[in-house]
Amino acid sequence: MNSSNGQSSKFKRSAVQVDQAQSLILPFAKRMDSELVPLAKASGRILAEPVRAPHPFPHFRRSGMDGYAIRSADTAGCMAEKPVLIEVIDEIPAGSLPSAKIAGGTAARIMTGAKVPDEADAVVMQEMTELRESGGRTYIALKREIKAGANITPIGLELQEGETLLESGRLISAGEITVLATFGIHQVKVMRRPRVAICSTGSELLGVDEPLQDGKIRNSNTYTLACQVQAAGGEPYILDAIADDLQMAKRRVEEALAEYDVVITTGGVSVGDYDIMADLVQEGSLEMLFNKVAMRPGSVTTAAVYKEKLLFALSGNPGACFVGFELFARPAIRTMLGADKPFLPRFEALLGRDYVKINSFTRFVRARLEVREGVLYATPASLDESSVMITIKDSDALIIVPPTGTGLSMGERVEVIQLPGDSFQTPL
Repeated sequence: MNSSNGQSSKFKRSAVQVDQAQSLILPFAKRMDSELVPLAKASGRILAEPVRAPHPFPHFRRSGMDGYAIRSADTAGCMAEKPVLIEVIDEIPAGSLPSAKIAGGTAARIMTGAKVPDEADAVVMQEMTELRESGGRTYIALKREIKAGANITPIGLELQEGETLLESGRLISAGEITVLATFGIHQVKVMRRPRVAICSTGSELLGVDEPLQDGKIRNSNTYTLACQVQAAGGEPYILDAIADDLQMAKRRVEEALAEYDVVITTGGVSVGDYDIMADLVQEGSLEMLFNKVAMRPGSVTTAAVYKEKLLFALSGNPGACFVGFELFARPAIRTMLGADKPFLPRFEALLGRDYVKINSFTRFVRARLEVREGVLYATPASLDESSVMITIKDSDALIIVPPTGTGLSMGERVEVIQLPGDSFQTPL
């Protein structure tokens, strides 16, 4: 494939815009099937179907505080000069049921969250009562009227039976787990995680456990991608690196596409003699979606389809590989999971320092978000070249810098993409 025709076709790439590239990918991001998982293992998964309330919540009238369950009619005309005495005939801890009926002139001691007796229509807080003993019986003295419904949480206040608890496509986190557990939903139907194969290409690569050798680099991109795949909701599978051999690469990629739901390669997508992925995606068995994007870094990012499965060929440069995944592979994985928001959040911020680089393509610049005096700033990384990896760890956003012949000045309003993770936190 390293013929003059092959080389010519690699150089004649036609660039597509980022949003166009994304729209070409998503139709092939087929929704995964579903599976049942125990509630304890549902965190971080995507709901496969809506969940509806199997019963109202709360499903019984419960006390809003520690106090006494009474009949409000017994307090009619009550005042400080004319207190009413009500006999206490029962005690109801949380989790217990009433053991006596509340007739006129009687009350039950009740704890927060406990079931209110059917005959009672109000709970008076303990602080509003005065205990009195007479003839071996216990009474509470009330000095003001109590309205019906006071301090009682009615049945179905939060949700009625059949109401939607959670929509399909929702990410399950602590709040969702709370809701599911409250309604006794101990098994959850979630989307199956896409199985994503990851492999690097290049004879220059060393395993991460190998000693450093002159002229070679360690295969770090596969581990970065595995982390990104996991954060997106997929199951990463790191495969052995592929040497610079087109036929071997073709066989290994086809095997991976047959076994896994998505395949991501890194390296070998530019125009050099040994950039085998650029040749591979021109083979007749693959349908090319695009092989150049009008962006920096990662303009040579490539996507193709093999028997309705997606292949992403990302740059071997760490920065470009990282950005290419977040812009293209991540939304595809999220779409396969049925996520209601497959793309990373975008918002505006002020530029934290001058950005002087001139761009003919849109550039996605690694940046750090921070709040200064209540205003959000995005500060570009000091090193943001495609080959630079060290600033990936310090970045929680990408600044979208449109083509410019002058650069941008500090304080200009820019659009940013927030990267996954919790590294950015607003100050307390």
